[in-house]
Amino acid sequence: MDSDEGYNYEFDDEEEECSEDSGEEEADDTLDLGEVELVEPVVAGGERGECGENGGGSGGGGGLGGLGAGQDEEDYRFEVLTTEQILQHMVECIREVNEVIQNPATITRILLSHFNWDKEKLMERYFDGNLDKLFSECHVINPSKKARTRPMSTRSSNQDMHCQICYLNFPNSYFTGLECGHKFCMQCWGDYLTTKIIEEGMGQTISCPAHNCDILVDDNTVMRLITDSKVKLKYQHLITNSFVECNRLLKWCPAPDCHHVVKVQYPDAKPVRCKCGRQFCFNCGENWHDPVKCKWLRKWIKKCDDDSETSNWIAANTKVQHHLNHQLLFSKWYNCNRYNEDDAKAARDAQERSRAALQRYLFYCNRYMNHMQSLRFEHKLYAQVKQKMEEMQQHNMSWIEVQFLKKAVDVLCQCRSTLMFTYVFAFYLKKNNQSIIFENNQADLENATEVLSGYLERDISQDSLQDIKQKVQDKYRYCESRRRVLLQHVHEGYEKDLWEYIED
Repeated sequence: MDSDEGYNYEFDDEEEECSEDSGEEEADDTLDLGEVELVEPVVAGGERGECGENGGGSGGGGGLGGLGAGQDEEDYRFEVLTTEQILQHMVECIREVNEVIQNPATITRILLSHFNWDKEKLMERYFDGNLDKLFSECHVINPSKKARTRPMSTRSSNQDMHCQICYLNFPNSYFTGLECGHKFCMQCWGDYLTTKIIEEGMGQTISCPAHNCDILVDDNTVMRLITDSKVKLKYQHLITNSFVECNRLLKWCPAPDCHHVVKVQYPDAKPVRCKCGRQFCFNCGENWHDPVKCKWLRKWIKKCDDDSETSNWIAANTKVQHHLNHQLLFSKWYNCNRYNEDDAKAARDAQERSRAALQRYLFYCNRYMNHMQSLRFEHKLYAQVKQKMEEMQQHNMSWIEVQFLKKAVDVLCQCRSTLMFTYVFAFYLKKNNQSIIFENNQADLENATEVLSGYLERDISQDSLQDIKQKVQDKYRYCESRRRVLLQHVHEGYEKDLWEYIED
């Protein structure tokens, strides 16, 4: 969000002063959101509603959740929500809980946050008979007790008080504090909250500024004491972000500058697509990476990012020195004046293994990167295809009739992406009969993809309009079939536990 317009994050639960015989205050769970634009969320994977029994779900494990080849998004229902809709969803969760526990809304928000917005866990703890322990763990004052024990102030509102932060004196009315009883001047409160929010990026875990006091600052206090709209907006974002991060059914779109959230009905390693066009794996947040599992993709990314291959290169390309020098006199290769051939052979063998491991890594890495670069070029191909489609429409072909060209580029990009991740899968795959079948399927798809790419990039302008459609359709349909065969075989291997992996 780039502006502070759109909604107000103010909880309307200001507490009424209670008389001594009232026992406890009445909780107000009304939340004022201001102007919230209610936009119908984008729903994918079928009609909105409860997921049927065939939905299944692995609970967000490291696998692909049994996603069949070619299914992609169709069988996995999800919604794309705006930040305002996420805020509305958060408020609804608070309201649902408050219908039962009847607490101020900001207190309920802190309780829910403590349990990662798991309403069932909160309810179970709330009614287990030990409320004092629960509120202590959540660093808030039990609202049913604070009404009965609120001290009566004997200090005049015009009498000066001494602020323990800035050490200045101000009228009593210029001081405020939390239910813990620690009071500070308004200016120090505002500076303290601004520092915590802007510089430290803290939202839901801001505690009282008093020494050794861990009582959390509620939302009403923050919104009341902060005057800068940018700081308020930052606080709103931090609270909303915490809600999304803690909720296993929500995930921010990883695209830069995109503020949409994807909501699913059950967490799994399945593809979801944001309104901005970004398709990603809901489980790990990376670009959709079928057929490789999240676990192996994480290891691959780490391997590419860290310095492990640098050390392998040094080990593989450093010559073993056999001459006697001061250092080698103290190495285990030498025993006084006797040269140990076994240790020298072991060192040479270790060097050869490092060289072989490096060559193997570079083999798969180069192919992975080649398809990544080709995929980027393929995206530029859309512009060329768009121009060709416009030319065709000028030769008495309708808009519908020329869509086969865009479809061809879509298929080409899908195949490039699949091939890119097959090399990650293959890098960790042990050799067996099934891996040989996989490599054959991989080679078939790679050949078909290169043929389609070459035709779209070079030969499309050389044929007549009548021939282009048939040739392009034949080529991309063959690519689709080879991709389907490859993915079906990999997923069959997952289901039947046919794959063996190299743990590096």
